[in-house]
Amino acid sequence: MFACIYSQQVPAELSLAEFAYAFSPLVEETATDTAVIDVEGCALRFGSAYELVTQIAREAKARPPGGLGCRVNVALAANPDAAIFAARYLKGITFISPGEELTALGELPIERLLSPRSKREAADRMSALPASVALSAIDEGRLEEILETLRLWGVRTFKDFAALPVAGVSERLGQEGLKLQELASGKCQRHLNLRESPPEFNNSIQLEYPIAELEPLAFILARLLNQICANLNAYALATNALQVNLKLENGATHEIKLNLPYAMRDHKVFLKLLLLDTEMRPPPASVTALAITCEPVKPRVLQTGLFIPLAPEPEKLELMLARLGKLVGPQNIGSPELLDTHRPDAFRVNRFELKQAKRKKANSKQPTANSKQEQANPQSVIRNPKSIMGFRVFRPPLRALVQSAGGCPKEISAWDKIKSVHGKVVAAAGPWRTSGDWWRVDGWARDEWDVAVAGRGQGAGGRGQVLYRIYRELGNGTWFVEGVYD
Repeated sequence: MFACIYSQQVPAELSLAEFAYAFSPLVEETATDTAVIDVEGCALRFGSAYELVTQIAREAKARPPGGLGCRVNVALAANPDAAIFAARYLKGITFISPGEELTALGELPIERLLSPRSKREAADRMSALPASVALSAIDEGRLEEILETLRLWGVRTFKDFAALPVAGVSERLGQEGLKLQELASGKCQRHLNLRESPPEFNNSIQLEYPIAELEPLAFILARLLNQICANLNAYALATNALQVNLKLENGATHEIKLNLPYAMRDHKVFLKLLLLDTEMRPPPASVTALAITCEPVKPRVLQTGLFIPLAPEPEKLELMLARLGKLVGPQNIGSPELLDTHRPDAFRVNRFELKQAKRKKANSKQPTANSKQEQANPQSVIRNPKSIMGFRVFRPPLRALVQSAGGCPKEISAWDKIKSVHGKVVAAAGPWRTSGDWWRVDGWARDEWDVAVAGRGQGAGGRGQVLYRIYRELGNGTWFVEGVYD
């Protein structure tokens, strides 16, 4: 059985479909002023189907938020289309027993097969909706043509149309005419066009007693994550941002955020990552409630080999990085990034991010930036790669003893367990003074020199000479060897 609710007096801020959801989870929003519900099985809660429609009409008169604050027409029938016609064109509450559709609807004019445009629909610039969803497959022009033909035949009501022979209607009006005849007879059987609620990718739970240990907390997290990942799989989505809010016994809130470099939907990986983060930053009090939310995104698509698996797997790589972050600290693991400053060796560690670069065609004939530069200034391009000088940095720099005369280094001596630098300075260039961050405690200021030291090695300065870069800290006067030129 199906019940249809119809009213053109519903306030604009209320929804007739939302009101219908209070009586059944199976709701079809046929139009803004029409909603159809499947009442099968509702007798266990509301009694018989007749008691249900009576209660719908009574609760609709109540004021919001429980009701609509207006009168509605409610019709109960064996098929949804008969219920729609009865609710639209018969006042009050209508009960139609199976097989008695023409008794209730037979006197309706055939023009009722077209639904007039309501005032609200005209204000919203909506197109005229047919009285039944089954009519949506029939072209409006074809429908008008069939109705005009029926008027010429002298057919004026639903009862007259239902009395016509089926074979004759099929020969003269085609399949559209047969569908209209089934609607007029109240024999059109179809499923409801259910209104799908928007997907939700969050979950929460209120605990009966506080949890202070990790093992029972992991059990609750696994339960919530299973439901969220099931919803993601159902909609073919994944997530790269997961947030967990823990409500503590002392009234505070503890947050756990996972920002993943790529989208995934494996609840086991999520659980392990959350547990590792909880072990590194445990909540200060017992947990009384949990809430998990995520941002759904499209999953990452990878093209792998037919016989060689992807190595390493993204999920295992993320778990390995989380375990390393637990051992050495999350701020000490990631990818280095140079800072936009003149401070020597200034860098920071960022979280690993996968960036997909666009591939260029190998046979592309478009000029590149390098080719344009070569055409504009051919002398500026280095043709001989042997003329390029490299610089190897000593990490950490070697602390040195430097003898100077007139502010210029003359002899240098530095060593550690692996390497050593010592000899007379035969040539020097500098100093170049650099400084910065004077407003900070760790401000820096130093003089840099490029020196050629006489020795056994073969360097860029000539046979028996090696080029080094040295510098002196201006704050304490300490000398260091920063690196060697190749």
